[in-house]
Amino acid sequence: MANHELSEQEIVRRNSMNTMRERGIEPYPAAEYVVTGHTAEIKENFKDGEEPLREVSVAGRIMSRRIMGKASFMELQDADGRIQVYVSRDDICPGEDKEFYNVVFKKLLDIGDFIGVKGFVFRTQMGEITIHAQEITVLSKSLRPLPIVKFKDGKAYDAFTDPELRYRQRYVDLVVNPGVRDIFVKRNKMFNSMREYFNQHGYFEVETPVLQPIPGGASARPFITHHNALDIPLYLRIANELYLKRLIVGGFEGVYEFSRNFRNEGMDRTHNPEFTCMEIYVAYKDYNWMMKFTETMLEKICMDVNGTTKIQVGDNEIDFKAPYRRITMTDAILEKTGFDITGKSEEELRAFCRQAGIETDPSMGKGKLIDEIFGEKCEGTYIQPTFIIDYPIEMSPLTKRHRNNPELTERFELMVNGKELANAYSELNDPIDQYERFVDQMRLADKGDDEAMIIDGDFIRALEYGMPPTSGMGIGMDRLAMLLTGQTAIQEVLLFPQMRPEKKQQQKENEETAEE
Repeated sequence: MANHELSEQEIVRRNSMNTMRERGIEPYPAAEYVVTGHTAEIKENFKDGEEPLREVSVAGRIMSRRIMGKASFMELQDADGRIQVYVSRDDICPGEDKEFYNVVFKKLLDIGDFIGVKGFVFRTQMGEITIHAQEITVLSKSLRPLPIVKFKDGKAYDAFTDPELRYRQRYVDLVVNPGVRDIFVKRNKMFNSMREYFNQHGYFEVETPVLQPIPGGASARPFITHHNALDIPLYLRIANELYLKRLIVGGFEGVYEFSRNFRNEGMDRTHNPEFTCMEIYVAYKDYNWMMKFTETMLEKICMDVNGTTKIQVGDNEIDFKAPYRRITMTDAILEKTGFDITGKSEEELRAFCRQAGIETDPSMGKGKLIDEIFGEKCEGTYIQPTFIIDYPIEMSPLTKRHRNNPELTERFELMVNGKELANAYSELNDPIDQYERFVDQMRLADKGDDEAMIIDGDFIRALEYGMPPTSGMGIGMDRLAMLLTGQTAIQEVLLFPQMRPEKKQQQKENEETAEE
């Protein structure tokens, strides 16, 4: 049953579906259809003059048709690409009964329908590798017409390019827009390359809870839900850091997880409330080791995905060839603003923000103020991969104090194309220091900072059993995918980005609410 007013084309397609059934052809058959070849492989392996001609069975969508009396051409699209199919009435309808070709193929099949084709591969006089159909099977009827890109004077028009529609109807986007699928093929290669790198080093992939009693491991606003059986609030994880560290306490020397995280915050071209982060923790290492590990890993991933360390994002060519520049946060702010944050009080930092036109609010402590200064004046200027190191202690409640300066921490963030890509620490493993840092966070919460961390008593208890010196690193997989595919919007690398309700649905809900 349709949940919208049917267009004329949709009515015609539904009538075609019913007519198929009346003629004994099931438009949605349940039986397996055996596929013996895919378009790209068929074209790649075709050899002129080879005898006998290769017989294949393929399946996919009809993407175009040219019907010419007793013979026709159509273009079939599968997961690998498109291939031309030649259909002769006398070949697919041997004998006297020509009904399948004259009625089903010519009148009842539409662009977008799934069919199976059995036949042999040959090259036409025009030089195009083609399948000569000997049998056609209806596999699935398409009840909505696909948006078909039309061309005039070499220019495309009526294309399916509206981002609102593309992200909301990704299933259509993948069908009609060449290149979209390639983005997600590269994303998959990126994950496989990173996983291979970790496994080669002997590190162990794990899974940790998505529903957590305390939102920990990062400073962010969580999503809150309720567990009915336990009658307790639970939080969708904002990070998996504290659970992975518990595993280091438990004896693992290297663990990692590709973590689906959730943050109840804004949405823009680089933020989605649901995103993927990889976090890895390695015992007996520090942040200096992790910097080398990270840049070597990224160089490898670039080569695996694109065959080069250089990528083009907009006007910027970015080179992931190791090593990367290193600069302290203090020096970065001094370099970009002329302001030295060393030893500055909260009041002095707030005064500079006012002078520099940086918005603040009373809930911000020193750490947040420094973060705002860096974000506004520095972050966007680092295009080539750059490690920003040695963060002030107020910004890093989970990080070990710097071995040479107790006012700083052993932390780095990797900036690429003006955005943070990775965040890493020499992990804080002193339980007393960690507890005091949590207490400081709670004071910020009392001032109104709704992103401040909550004291995790079980994590403190785990540290009291002893955690070896450890380095940890988190990397935003969606942002890395953006870089490796040259995209400037995170929605382009998420199969199903978060969207507002459709206007018609929103209007209906508003009307129902008004009636109540």
